[in-house]
Parts: sequence; C-alpha cells; structure tokens
Amino acid sequence: MPIRFSAVFIATALGVSASGVTGQEVFPSKPIQVILPLQAGSASDIATRLVAEKMAEIFAQGVVVENVAGAGGLVGANRVAAARPDGYTIAALNNSILTILPHMQRAQVKFDSFGDFVPIRGLANIPTYLGVPKEFPASNVGELIAIAKAKPGELNYSSGGPGSPQHLATEMFQVMAGVKLTHVPYKGATAAATDLAAGRVQVMFIAHSLALPHLPGERVKFLAFAGGERSRAYPNLATVAESGVPGYDYASWISLYALKGTPPDVLARLRAAATKAMATLGLGERFSKSGLEIWDTPPEKLATVMREDWARWEKVVKSAGLGAN
Repeated sequence: MPIRFSAVFIATALGVSASGVTGQEVFPSKPIQVILPLQAGSASDIATRLVAEKMAEIFAQGVVVENVAGAGGLVGANRVAAARPDGYTIAALNNSILTILPHMQRAQVKFDSFGDFVPIRGLANIPTYLGVPKEFPASNVGELIAIAKAKPGELNYSSGGPGSPQHLATEMFQVMAGVKLTHVPYKGATAAATDLAAGRVQVMFIAHSLALPHLPGERVKFLAFAGGERSRAYPNLATVAESGVPGYDYASWISLYALKGTPPDVLARLRAAATKAMATLGLGERFSKSGLEIWDTPPEKLATVMREDWARWEKVVKSAGLGAN
C-alpha cells in the first residue's frame, strides 16, 4: 500500500511553514505600521519605539512607528480605528485616550475603546510628577496650594494640549485641591516641559522622561509624585495624596492594540512577538534610563485594567465636571 503524506506533514518535516506550501501569505510579509497618536519624543513615543525595535528584530520585518498627534490623541486613535484589521496597522494607545477622553469629549470620539481595539500587550508605566521651575517659591504641595489660593487663576500650567495626560492630571488636581490654575496648552508635551523649565509657566504634571533633560541644575523640581504609591525612582518623595490632597492618584500607561477583526493567527503572532520583545534582556534598564517603568502586561490583565480605569475615570469626570472642559 502506498504511503501518503499530507502537505502539512511534509512542510513540517522540511521545516517549512504550512502556509508557504498552500500559498497563503506568511505574516508579516511587509512592514507593520504602529500608529501612535502622541508627539514624537514623548514618554509614550520612547516606550513604543524601544519595543517596536525589538519586534522588528523578531519578525525580521520593519515595525514603523508613525506619530499622528492632535486633540489629546483622538486624531490618531480615530484614524487607526478605521484601518483595515489585517495586523499591518496596529496602535500604541495610552489610558487617557482609551479610558478618560471618551467620558470628556464624546462628540469627537469615533471609536469604541473595548469594541474596536484588541489588547496585544502592556508596555510601560509613565511615572508622572508635580513639577515647578527652579525659582518657583514652593518646595512642597502645601505651599503650592497656598500660593494658588492666594492668587486664583494667576498661576499657569502647561500641557501637551486639551485632553492630554498633563491636562487631565492637572484638572483633577484643581478640583481635589480646591485651586484655580490657568491652562496653557501646547502642541505637544515636550514643548510644554521646555517652557516649564524656562519658567514661562509655573506648574506641570510632567512625565519623568520629559523632565530628565531639565533635572540637571534643578531647572525642574519635583514637589510630589502623582501616583497612588511612591515612585521607584524617588522613594523619599511624597505623593500628592500624602501632601494634602487625599485620594489623588494619577497614573499613565501605554500599550499595544490590534483592531477588532484581526485574524486570530495574526493576532497570536503579534502577541507572541510583543511578549518576546518585552522579555528582551536589558529592556527594563533602557526603560529606566529613559524615565519609564516597564509594564509587561498580558492581554487578559490589560483588558481588566482598562475596565477598572474606565469605571474610575467615569466617576472622576462626572464629579469634577471635566466633561465641560
């Protein structure tokens, strides 16, 4: 009796992909585009490019990051949500875009955070601090609040634009601290940080990565850490909550997403490559040197974090009246 072998068996024996035998395209056969709806040089940009570099090595194919900034990230997020779900266009999105802005700017949001985007992997936490210029006459949060209350609206705060992480963190701070600051929006957080260091604005909730160039000579000084627990980089620095604003907790993260409808095998390859990239030896050290914290979060956990953030910010936006801003 003749022995018959299937194409898959022969391909496996020869070390060739079964999809190559059948003629089906092996993913990826061309460069992958990562849409990042935030400014080049931002904390999210640094984290995304570090991981994209490793994924490109794993795939032996280009993984190209494109910055599509505007409207706090909504321009890029709206664009990528309408892209073809073939795995060749994916997104790097932060929690502001996915879980905060939809509560604040419903008319401008053209995507469903949970229906249109499928988690690939969490990349980085972006440590955020309450910063002021070197010469600003406050050395802690209590002194800042006292100055702000004595001069309502006279202190300016910078941000990367309406709906940016810096804007949202400061809006929440104003409501919870009972102060009034004046918003000075920039086209990106990098420019906002530069003007803080130059003393042209007085306050900014600034990512560690953005502050790094301005820390020598203390051109930017940190008054407190924005997160719920003290930072790894500055464990002796109090949190905003510990400094007279109980309950304050602002955290920022960036993650990779595919589009709903992405073929399961393609999604699996994207997730496997991201997982391997995040486990690369020395990546955590590179993150740390850039003022970031590695946040290697699997898709199931990432989905849970998204829903928790969504519920928390829905309450914050409603109670603070941020939807009117």
